[in-house]
Amino acid sequence: MAANDDRQHSLAAAGVQEQGAPGRLEVVRQFVNTRDIEDGIEELATPKAARAWLREHGLPDVPGLDAGQVGRLTALREALRGLLLANNDQAHDGRALERLRAEAARVPLHVEFDDERESALAPAGDGVDAVVGELIGIVHGAMADGSWPRLKACRSDTCEWAFYDRSRNRSGSWCSMAVCGNRAKARSYRHRHGAGTGAA
Repeated sequence: MAANDDRQHSLAAAGVQEQGAPGRLEVVRQFVNTRDIEDGIEELATPKAARAWLREHGLPDVPGLDAGQVGRLTALREALRGLLLANNDQAHDGRALERLRAEAARVPLHVEFDDERESALAPAGDGVDAVVGELIGIVHGAMADGSWPRLKACRSDTCEWAFYDRSRNRSGSWCSMAVCGNRAKARSYRHRHGAGTGAA
């Protein structure tokens, strides 16, 4: 089973071409999507699978990655999903923000300056701390440059797929109108139709 196919979720079956997030924020989007809620796919199921995923996406390698460390990564992933749901006007998950704060306080970070006179938070540790630090640095950069609010999780509670909202007014609610949007419309129609029939 190809990892790229897994990450396309049910959008691929509908022939929908996903648009990624800008720059390194795409790594965060794909990290959240390592768990496909709808299809029950977990790309970080084992230390071996998780380490391969990290290497494939340009994140620090973690020799000796163990199940406890994978658990730390998946907990961070679900915290990020909670924040992306909040970006989509869903109930704010205080626990998600607390997890992010706790990880930010735990990992060593430093400021890097490049030749373009720009700065970024970068991990100063190694192992899983380096991975977590890299992800937190990307999130911090997205919050600073204003792109963070456009990274959302689909409103469908059976989906919650991370997507980058490229609509002009940031009004996107679904990972795709062709998939979850149409499902929501169909459910709403059935509900109204059923209610109308019952009232007759």
